[in-house]
Amino acid sequence: MQVVSNTSPICNLAVIGRLDVLRGQFGSIQIPAAVRAELARLEHSGGRQAIDQACADGWIRIQRLETSELSNVLSSSLDAGEAEAIALAIECRADLLLIDESAGRAMARSLDITLTGTLGLLLKEKRGGRIPSLGMEMDRLVNEAGFFLSPRVRRIFLESAGESG
Repeated sequence: MQVVSNTSPICNLAVIGRLDVLRGQFGSIQIPAAVRAELARLEHSGGRQAIDQACADGWIRIQRLETSELSNVLSSSLDAGEAEAIALAIECRADLLLIDESAGRAMARSLDITLTGTLGLLLKEKRGGRIPSLGMEMDRLVNEAGFFLSPRVRRIFLESAGESG
C-alpha cells in the first residue's frame, strides 16, 4: 500500500508517543521535501527525535516530486507541505493520503484522493484493540500536541469507538 503523509499526522502522533501507529498500519510512508522541512521545525524534542529516527530507519521516506507544477498551483491556497503532499499522492498514485487540515482535506477530496487523518488512524487502533481508549488519546492530542478538536468531532469519534463522553 502506497501512503503519503502531510506534516500534522506525523507530528501529532510523534508528540503523543504514538508514531509507531504509522509503521504498524502501513509499514512505510512517503513524504515530500516540504513536509520533511516542516517536521524538522517541530519544537517538541522527543517528537522530533522520534521522527528523525523513523527517517533514519527508512520507514518514513522522503520522495521527490517529479514535477512541481501541481504543487505550485495548490500552494496558492494551501501551505507548502499540504500542496506537496497532495501533489505527491497524485504523482505516485497513492492508495491513501494522511492529512488533518480542513482546507487540505477538502482539496484532496475534490481531487478524488482517499484520505484519513490522525483521528482516523487512532480509531483504527482502538478498533483493533491496540489502544485502550480513544478518548484518552484525543485528550493527549489536545493537551500535548495542541490539536484542535471540536466537541462535535470528539463526540462522533467516541461514538464510533464505542466510548461515551
